[in-house]
Amino acid sequence: MYSNFRFLFAIVGTILSAVVHAGIVDPNVPIISYVTYQSLDPVQPLTVAGQLRVPAAATGKLPAVVIVHGSGGIDSRGGFYAKALNRAGIATLEIDMWAARGWLGGIGGRPSGVPETLPDAYGALKFLSEQPRIDPGRIGIMGFSWGGVVTMLTATEPYTHLYTGGLLKFAAHAPNYPVCWVYNRIPGYEFSSFTGSPLFIQAGELDAYDAPDTCPNLVHSLPPAAQTFVSVKVYDGATHAWDRLQPAITITDPFSHLGMGGEVQFIPNPRVALKSRRATVRFFERAFGMPDEGMEAGAECAKDPRDCD
Repeated sequence: MYSNFRFLFAIVGTILSAVVHAGIVDPNVPIISYVTYQSLDPVQPLTVAGQLRVPAAATGKLPAVVIVHGSGGIDSRGGFYAKALNRAGIATLEIDMWAARGWLGGIGGRPSGVPETLPDAYGALKFLSEQPRIDPGRIGIMGFSWGGVVTMLTATEPYTHLYTGGLLKFAAHAPNYPVCWVYNRIPGYEFSSFTGSPLFIQAGELDAYDAPDTCPNLVHSLPPAAQTFVSVKVYDGATHAWDRLQPAITITDPFSHLGMGGEVQFIPNPRVALKSRRATVRFFERAFGMPDEGMEAGAECAKDPRDCD
């Protein structure tokens, strides 16, 4: 009799333990690989490293998104978006442009201009297109600040043709706070001839690089045809790098304040970060022709990511 009770208690204990710890076990952990690939610089190709995350439970050819860091290098932002994209069934490749150049990032450790790093992004596109699990026609790109500028410029036809010969292009672009004042004002940052892939800009009202209306004005200045696939969302009360969920910092950048230079605050805003992440996932789901299922956003986000408030 006593042994029967012991057996019963053991079963109950096992069940209770499983229930208590069920929240700890994550069934959505992707397959993570650390990879290298060659940039598409025709003069001096670099070996670029990255973290490739492939949803473990997904089947068939998967869409993918290249994630491009800001001036400070890889931080919390890439992983924050990668996890949500992976849960939606989208593979991610977060690349490290600075390590390929022997730098640790920051204002003193970055190239003189964003166009120098475009071969890194196009190399990532080529690398993913050659992976057996990835659909080469459904590869997008997103980035933060410097990486946001990369995301903007890879939407243009001249750069895409220069580095891929027109054989490949990104299927969707989601730049976060991409320093909107520079386009069509500085050589190398022309933003007028496009591949036609959808592009969704997210910006902050309090971003010290731009004025609150700089990104909307850029979109409104584009030809009507381009405005059908280029959209913008400005978040109230958000600074540059609102989705950098780390302690606030202040940097000095000569490209800030509409090119006049000065201090820039990075203040984390978890509320806006969750909104922008939701909108980003919805944007890529629509661009990739995926069903809007399993995400926490309301149905209105599926119609227009700018409505994810």
